[in-house]
Amino acid sequence: MSRVSQTLDRIHATFDDDNLVANAGLLLPSVLVERLGVEAVINTTVRLDGRVGGASPGRKVLTLMNTMLAGGSHIDHADVLRAGATESVVSHRVMAPSTLGTFLRSFTFGHVRQLEAVNDIVRQRAWAAGTAPGSLVVDVDSTICEVVGKQKQGAGYGYTHVLGYHPLLATIAGSGEILHGRLRKGSANTQRGTKRFVNELVARARRDDPTRELTVRFDSGFWNNDTMLNLSRLDVRFTMAIRTNVDAVQAAGAAHRPEQKPIPSHLGPGTCSRSIPTRASTPSSGMPLAPTASRSPSTSECSAPPSDRTATS
Repeated sequence: MSRVSQTLDRIHATFDDDNLVANAGLLLPSVLVERLGVEAVINTTVRLDGRVGGASPGRKVLTLMNTMLAGGSHIDHADVLRAGATESVVSHRVMAPSTLGTFLRSFTFGHVRQLEAVNDIVRQRAWAAGTAPGSLVVDVDSTICEVVGKQKQGAGYGYTHVLGYHPLLATIAGSGEILHGRLRKGSANTQRGTKRFVNELVARARRDDPTRELTVRFDSGFWNNDTMLNLSRLDVRFTMAIRTNVDAVQAAGAAHRPEQKPIPSHLGPGTCSRSIPTRASTPSSGMPLAPTASRSPSTSECSAPPSDRTATS
């Protein structure tokens, strides 16, 4: 804003500047995108030939990606990349919001799978450059993605009574990097599509190293014998929270407890003591009811087929 006279009606407001970069932080991801050749991978993998808006998909996908990195949540927010000199810090030509809308409407589920292949190829390139992990711990969970419009295809109400989608996500513990994802209807049960999702997740995690040790963590919503058998077949370690019910709680309460001894507190007088098991109790069958190592009673950690394990309480 510049003042050209002493009166307010002479103030001129400037909303843009050729030398202004409002989102200079995009420079770092843009350098990574350029070195990994992401735009070329998209152009050769995502095939929208003959569909309206399907030409040059690389620059359109990267425009959407950088819009999200800049904080955008709607297609119209892509205009932020066209303000000032912001376009100079990205590695691609920035596309107009109307062009992006036409591009997205040309997609089918098969094209979404092609984008997943792009994700896989780019990750393998990054790992080959020296960022590949050793063993991996992956958290699998579902989440709720709320939507506003009631005409959204696939949107529905789930157990949270929120209108939206109910996708599955697999994230790498520690970094939070999304290793795999699958969009599902809003009314989908937590376990829906778990088998195929796990198969694809394991294949992706071991693409560059078939011997990579993999541990997957689930909550109780995924408790299923078929899922556990599938994980064991794939040689994947896993932890899965146990789904509790009234019968299970009563059975656990009636089970024979191992001997316990108090552990005195060293916090001073008036504090409480706690007790821990000192040995595993063995019934007449000779099979222990409780492991000798300390474990959470709400978690089952397995590395062998369920048929070879005994439930503990």
